[in-house]
Amino acid sequence: MNQFRFSRRPDIGDKINVSFEFFPPKSDEMEARLWETVTRLEPLAPDFVSVTYGAGGSTRERTARTIRRILNETNLTAAAHMTCVDASREQVDQVIAEFAGMGVKRFVALRGDPASGVGEAYQPYPDGYANAAELVGALKRVADFDISVSAYPEKHPESPDFATDIDMLKRKVDQGATRAITQFFFDNDLYERYVERVRRAGIYIPIVPGILPIHNFGQVSNFSARCGTHVPAWLAERFEGLEKDPQTHALVAAAVAAEQVMDLVERGIVDFHFYTMNRADLAFAICHMIGIRPRAIARSASAAAA
Repeated sequence: MNQFRFSRRPDIGDKINVSFEFFPPKSDEMEARLWETVTRLEPLAPDFVSVTYGAGGSTRERTARTIRRILNETNLTAAAHMTCVDASREQVDQVIAEFAGMGVKRFVALRGDPASGVGEAYQPYPDGYANAAELVGALKRVADFDISVSAYPEKHPESPDFATDIDMLKRKVDQGATRAITQFFFDNDLYERYVERVRRAGIYIPIVPGILPIHNFGQVSNFSARCGTHVPAWLAERFEGLEKDPQTHALVAAAVAAEQVMDLVERGIVDFHFYTMNRADLAFAICHMIGIRPRAIARSASAAAA
């Protein structure tokens, strides 16, 4: 496949379910931008929104504050990320209890990357959960949460082969995972082949494509190289010469992502997870292009007073 085909049908937006991922802000300015993003995307009625969680709880307070505000001031369903990195089982269990006490019923359970970054060897924390499968089990022992886990169409960088990678996914499903959300990818054929492998392994939970709107092609290309994501030549050509032309870059990025989603829709996919990078512009434009329109929001009395 050299590139995607775009053939939007007028009613397709009613059949597509989307979710959005945010990360906790590190400053008051970033918090204001995040909330502008949440406010802009809320009328699109996503299935849920997720908030990431730093290694060893490095963003624990900000993550909790962000989730609490989403729960109290919007009609959105919030999913909290959980990781195993740099924390004991007792510490992780405490965080699970904290989120559950806030009313969180959805989680994204991840092993997590080492604090030193992607590509470094992972070492389980002493007396910690060793992997995401154990973390899913810990969540399920607390309550019957809705739990999303990760999946890798081009396999996890640390996995020696697809068989090992898919075996780990199966262990997460056996522990109670509800769905898998993929690492971002740009070649839909690779995703489709991965789903076929997963189904042959007897795994039948939804494999939701993770879509990354490209805000900066250079940065995305560098990160893709570190995490093993293939960047097709045709995609690089689309962004060639746009390093100092942010307006055209944004237009191309929205078109590329919309084309990718619509090609996947043609293949029978209806659920999509967008990595927003706390910016609403591209995610909103992509949703508009695929037929998703804002809906009126009815605020509860408590939210209106917040």
